[in-house]
Amino acid sequence: MTDLLKSWLSKGPSSQQLISFNHHDIITGAAFTNQVASVHRQLSQSPCQRWLLACDSSDLFAVGLCAALLAGKEIILPANTQAGSLSELTHKFDGVISDKALCEGKALVMLKKELSSATSQWPTSEKWGELVLYTSGSSGQPKAVRKSLTQLDAEVTALEHTFAKHLPQCSVVSTVSHQHIYGLLFKILWPLAAGRPFLSDIIEYPETLTYYTSLFPNLCLISSPAQLSRLPESLDNEKQLRSPSLVFSSGGPLSFDAAQGIAHCYGRQPIEVFGSTETGGIGYRRQMKQDQPWQTFANVEISPDPKDGALTVKSPYLENQDWLRCEDKITLIEPGLFRLEGRLDRIIKIEEKRVSLVQMETLLESHPLVSHAALVMLNQPRMQLGAVIELSEHGKAHLESEGKLSLNNLLKAQLLSQFERVTLPRRWRYPDLLPVNKQGKRIQAQLTELFDDD
Repeated sequence: MTDLLKSWLSKGPSSQQLISFNHHDIITGAAFTNQVASVHRQLSQSPCQRWLLACDSSDLFAVGLCAALLAGKEIILPANTQAGSLSELTHKFDGVISDKALCEGKALVMLKKELSSATSQWPTSEKWGELVLYTSGSSGQPKAVRKSLTQLDAEVTALEHTFAKHLPQCSVVSTVSHQHIYGLLFKILWPLAAGRPFLSDIIEYPETLTYYTSLFPNLCLISSPAQLSRLPESLDNEKQLRSPSLVFSSGGPLSFDAAQGIAHCYGRQPIEVFGSTETGGIGYRRQMKQDQPWQTFANVEISPDPKDGALTVKSPYLENQDWLRCEDKITLIEPGLFRLEGRLDRIIKIEEKRVSLVQMETLLESHPLVSHAALVMLNQPRMQLGAVIELSEHGKAHLESEGKLSLNNLLKAQLLSQFERVTLPRRWRYPDLLPVNKQGKRIQAQLTELFDDD
């Protein structure tokens, strides 16, 4: 099985292929072809080469994506469409493909569903376009990651080869955005190439997920650890009569308890996929037991750096065939089987002492009163650590009965087992939930804002 995505893009969908759906609309291959042809025509007539693509609706996003790839354009995918984010990228693109005007002074190709009923042919391509995804780099500045169609095709083909047996006639729904590599691959490119319809909306509420689960006999859910860890409680921790055929999770390791919570409600644990925008998928697992190791994808090679255990990876999803160093520490159990041991790059200095924020967060999360922990460096009134803690039910009860000072002291005592007192967090916050974006990633700015009120 090779070139699954390129093969589909070259021919286009059959007129009867169901591309996407929502609660009031469906898009067939015929309608999708007309939309792609219209956008492709406008892009081909424009001298602009670099196009920013942003659209909340997944079906319209897919139209813009296919048209730009077929037109040989460079497609810029921003992490979000906040004004500040776009202003940082404004010199990186010449035009915008969207369902709304995002940037003044730029060429605009508008994505819209209302087109004439005239039948169009699927466009042909002389040169494939490529994608540039922007992620937050280690410095906080946007970092460009280029992806050729060959790289994306290698990953889509591997996903189909690895997981297709679990997906009988599935429709795909997602709680994460298609603007990022995980949602882009799992919600848009893979379903298109494999002929699986996807929900054009993003699922934001558990009730919406339950609605679609009850509607479709076979459903594939694309989600994140933060969202899945909260799902069992919203389902009243009860076994569901109708469950997705398969649940995917990516964006970080899912806790063992969360995996078992999903298994209790849905009958089986999610399949977790480990990777990044730069590397693509590296490995996957289903947590049948505590500390379940990860299995690499068949065409991915890994090795720990002998100096510090850092993961190095070689795969067809990378821009070249060189080994790439990642900042994840691993233990290699046997070829292709590994455990994650935390990140290597969240090392800070407090009072001239080096502190691993990952290690400290992990230690906090091992306390029975804590569900999730996030640490932030605060610059005002002086350099110090702040701790943002999402409490377990026991933790909430303790906070209510014993107060914040007692809880602070308990968690400090936990940290003193591995850290010197001068390195401990000086300020503590206990929100109901940690602030996360649609990909389940923690929002650093909102974590920091929790400390603005004193």
